[in-house]
Amino acid sequence: MTGDRTTVRAQSNVVGVAILLGVVVVSLGTLTAGIGSVVEENAATADAARVAADLDAALDPVEATGVHRGRASFTDGRLQTVERELRVLNESGPVGPPIRVDALVFTAGDRRVTFLAGAIVRGPPDNARMRTPPPITASRGGEGGVLVVGAPELNGTVGVSATGGGSALVRTNVTHRRNELGNGSYRVAVETETPDAWRRYFERRDAAVSTREFDGDGVPSVVASYPGERVGYLVVHDMRLEVQNG
Repeated sequence: MTGDRTTVRAQSNVVGVAILLGVVVVSLGTLTAGIGSVVEENAATADAARVAADLDAALDPVEATGVHRGRASFTDGRLQTVERELRVLNESGPVGPPIRVDALVFTAGDRRVTFLAGAIVRGPPDNARMRTPPPITASRGGEGGVLVVGAPELNGTVGVSATGGGSALVRTNVTHRRNELGNGSYRVAVETETPDAWRRYFERRDAAVSTREFDGDGVPSVVASYPGERVGYLVVHDMRLEVQNG
């Protein structure tokens, strides 16, 4: 009888050890998966930060004239252009046709960086922040003020992807043309998928902000209305953008 009890205890110990080992293996697997997710998350965040800094250095529509080169590096993701427009309006309506500024967009999962109208915005549409402001300058106050609207036109089509690490050569050939718009009450409309980031930017500069869709494509424009009459200038920066792998 004693032998039977000893055998049962031995078997129980073996089963207990096996269960314990199973729990440890499952726990280690869960821990490893969690660590992997954190590593991937951190890598994606670092990628987005690096791309934002790279695009800021490579795309310089206001200061650059002629050929300018830079490089954008990322582990995984895609760089592509999307159609976007900028409009200047006065009390009567549009001042000339819309300007095809377009946007250069980097995406990697839910990570997103956008160069649009000279601004760099990081983050998805519902949680985006403006990293670099656009070249739109208005004097404070109303009457007798000045509004300068810089409108960088990418003027190029881009589609570049990388998996496991890569970089893209970013080349621009920049020219500028300035148009005096005269005295008036002006509004600036920027078509964007990150309207909250643009709204906050314009509101901090004392503009009244609304949202409107101009062309029925489902992408809204953030419309900034500047108070009072002022002299308006439109400066178009034609960038002639080219982006190549390597």
